[in-house]
Amino acid sequence: MILKSLEVDPKTFEQRTGWALKPEGACKGQVCVPLAADVSGAGKLDARLLSERLGMPLIRDDDAGVWCLGPEAMGRALTSARAPELTLPDHTGNQFRLSSLRGQKALIVTWSSW
Repeated sequence: MILKSLEVDPKTFEQRTGWALKPEGACKGQVCVPLAADVSGAGKLDARLLSERLGMPLIRDDDAGVWCLGPEAMGRALTSARAPELTLPDHTGNQFRLSSLRGQKALIVTWSSW
């Protein structure tokens, strides 16, 4: 969920994440997490508290001036964003070292025939 500020509209949050906001808190399936105190006077949710309570990663892109509130990790969160060293063939068959991109944002696309 891309955010321009840390204030999150509750209706948009529900539509984009699948969490239903109820009097008892944010609920998804059989899981409910209390959030009542997190709603501001303007009726907005605080992305920092959503991140903390629901296990959703929250990162900021300073260059673009936006935040990203990711999906809940359900206990499977990465301990770091540092990728291991990989050397794989690129789309032309040449060997490519992932570390050559260190310090840059990268999108890795994979495909498998099975």
